[in-house]
Amino acid sequence: MRTLLFLLQKEFRQIFRDKAILRMIFAMPILQLVVLPWAADYEMKNIRLSVVDHDRSSYSQKLVNKITSSGYFQLNTYTSSFADALDEVEKDRADLILEIPAKFEKTLIREDEATLFMALNAINGVKANLGGAYLRSIIQDYNREVRMDWIQLPRFNTEARIEVAPSNWYNPLLNYQYFMVPGILVILVTLVGSFLTALNIVREKEVGTMEQINVTPIKKHHFILGKLIPFWILGLVVLTIGFLISWVVYGIVPLGSFVTIYVFAAVYLLAVLGLGLLISSYADSQQQAMLISFFMMMVFILLSGLYTSIDSMPKWAQYITYLNPVAYFIEVIRLVVLKGAGLYEIRQQLLIITGFAVVLNAWAVLSYRKRS
Repeated sequence: MRTLLFLLQKEFRQIFRDKAILRMIFAMPILQLVVLPWAADYEMKNIRLSVVDHDRSSYSQKLVNKITSSGYFQLNTYTSSFADALDEVEKDRADLILEIPAKFEKTLIREDEATLFMALNAINGVKANLGGAYLRSIIQDYNREVRMDWIQLPRFNTEARIEVAPSNWYNPLLNYQYFMVPGILVILVTLVGSFLTALNIVREKEVGTMEQINVTPIKKHHFILGKLIPFWILGLVVLTIGFLISWVVYGIVPLGSFVTIYVFAAVYLLAVLGLGLLISSYADSQQQAMLISFFMMMVFILLSGLYTSIDSMPKWAQYITYLNPVAYFIEVIRLVVLKGAGLYEIRQQLLIITGFAVVLNAWAVLSYRKRS
């Protein structure tokens, strides 16, 4: 125990002497949590729309006004020539084209239906899909309004109407920040746990202090614990800072218990710290450690369910997520923050992460050799 205390004292002094590491530990989470949730927005706004109106009727005018007043669309051109609108798309000045046919109002009233044409610039597939979905939703809403107006007319028979009032569970206002902020916080804790741990050991190899440690009678598990415990504590500190920022800036307070989150986070940090120690054992330079960590973090983030649902991924990608510890923590923190889950509800994820922690740390201890 005395040997471990000396190692911990040495590690904390080394960490707090390095201003670059301190900036990465404390400044990086604050800046990213304040900036990223505002940029990582699932909603598309200011979608540039070109309207080709061959009808120029009151119904077509009401439709265009409804679309532009929604806040999602910005009217780029209003013309009667489809070629002009297509030219705007080709010059990247428009994202969508809505063509309203001639006699739109007469056809709608006489035949109780009318056809609209919508063309999407699919170079940006996400923007095209979301913009098209928004536009279809607005048109459907406009269609309902028109039919409600017709019901009031004497020549239409009043029929019994069924009204549906949707209710969103767990996130009633559909605020994407409640969904994104916990996930981004997991990524920041992972970066502190694995990335900085890997760089810390490799740097000692480069400056030569590792050789001095190797000639001392320090056991392997003492060395691993001396490297692991400081960053485990700092990871929990980063998590605490993140929750403070989430509360102050976004008003996010977990519905579940903080105890549940911190119990899982403590085990999760053991797993990612073991991964960082493992990377450092095989890397010979900081450059190698950075490249390996960057590659693994990219895979972890893209297959974590942070930006895209795991259920919508191909089957082979879903199988890979079983080996992704980040995916489990993102799932758990969203369950606790949004649904108020407890330890019993996350017992399966906790057991899997415990397995990750045991395997990765045991591997790190076995791979460490006291040689230069």
